[in-house]
Amino acid sequence: MKRLFSKISVNEREKLLKLLETNILSFPKNTAVLSSAKDNVIGIILEGHAQIIRTDYNGNRTIIEELDEESIFGTVISSLRSDEYEIITKENTKVLIIDYSSVINYQNTNYKYYNQFIKNLLEITTGIIEEKNERIEILTKKTIRDKLLEYFNIYSKKHGTRIIYLPFSYTDLADYIAADRSAMSRELGYLKEEGFIESKGRRITLLYR
Repeated sequence: MKRLFSKISVNEREKLLKLLETNILSFPKNTAVLSSAKDNVIGIILEGHAQIIRTDYNGNRTIIEELDEESIFGTVISSLRSDEYEIITKENTKVLIIDYSSVINYQNTNYKYYNQFIKNLLEITTGIIEEKNERIEILTKKTIRDKLLEYFNIYSKKHGTRIIYLPFSYTDLADYIAADRSAMSRELGYLKEEGFIESKGRRITLLYR
C-alpha cells in the first residue's frame, strides 16, 4: 500500500481506514473477488495475485489486467461494469475493500491525510489509464507478430532493458494480446529463428534493439 498511502503516517493511515469503513477480505486461489460486477468499491491487493478477465458470449477469454501486490481496482477505474468481466485470484489473495461512496461523499476535507490520500489515488488512476492506453496500442496491431513486438517494445522502454521477464505464463500472454496460444507460439518460434529474440522459459532477450 506504499503508493496509495504515500506521505501518510501509519497512525494517520489507521485513522483513514476507520474513517472510510474499510474491510480486509481473504480469497483462496481461483476465486472471484467481487460477488457482483457492479459492486461500487475500490480494492487494493495487499497480498497475492489476481487478474481481471473478460469472457465474451462465445466463451473467449481475455486477460484485461494483471493485479499484483499494491495494485488497485474498482468499478470506477477498471473494466467491471459488464457481467462479462470478473476478478479471479491466481493464488491466495488478501484484499482491502473501500466503499467508493464513502470516499466521494466524505464532507470533512480538513484532514491533510485524507487530501493526500485523494491525491495519491488520482496519481495511481492516471497510471492505470496510461497502462490501458499501452494495451490499446498492442491490441490495435493487426498481426500476432506486431502485437508481440509492440508488447516487447513497451516493456523494454519502460524498464530500460532488452531482457524481458514475462510477468505471466505464455498462455496468459496469448490471452493478454488476444491471440490464439498455438499461433502465438509459432510466431515466437519464427522470431527466434529470424534472430529477433532469444528465449529461455519466461526470459526473453531482444536482439533487434
